[in-house]
Amino acid sequence: MIWCVEDDASIRDIELYTLRSTGFEARGFADGGAFLAALETERPELVILDVMLPGMDGVELLRRMKAAAHLADIPVIMATAKGAEYDKIQSLDLGADDYLVKPFGMMEMVSRVKAVLRRCQPASPAKQLTAGGLTMDLEERTVTADGARILLTYKEFELLRLFLSRPGVAFTREQLLSDIWGVDYIGETRTVDMHIKTLRQKLGDYGGMIETVRHIGYRLEAKA
Repeated sequence: MIWCVEDDASIRDIELYTLRSTGFEARGFADGGAFLAALETERPELVILDVMLPGMDGVELLRRMKAAAHLADIPVIMATAKGAEYDKIQSLDLGADDYLVKPFGMMEMVSRVKAVLRRCQPASPAKQLTAGGLTMDLEERTVTADGARILLTYKEFELLRLFLSRPGVAFTREQLLSDIWGVDYIGETRTVDMHIKTLRQKLGDYGGMIETVRHIGYRLEAKA
């Protein structure tokens, strides 16, 4: 999912149309407030972020993203005005992955998006996932808490793996049912709640890291 943060509706519409017509899922935002609110529960693959926005500008939004551990690795392409050299330098210094100078061509935008996504792909899958004193070995399929082994069922292990791989991301009960039990599974979301309850109990002191997100589902927040 590519997110476009652009206050000019005509530009935003053509960005979204072009991305969708070239095979991407895309979503648009007219201001930083709506964008930040969406980031609380969802995570895009990449953000195209306009510098000149009403209220909070794109540079400040970028700064906030890079300061948040669970958002810092989301690739960002900044859209800057022609001749705004300072905006480009400041954005790159803050961690932007690329920039587009307005007015830019839509196919150039698509090319930049593809290039950044390729660069940001992980070199190799992680063999371990950690949060505080909690460690999951993906090859051995083991979980330890402060070095002590914790025995989990297959579904509990997969739930914890999903949470550890995307800390801070809120998952709906429906998403968890689909991801862990499969799209063909017919059941109630209560199944998820019961598994979360037993997983929390088995994790002991670390069970509290799996937080309930009201009206949505669950997320993992690693404690410092």
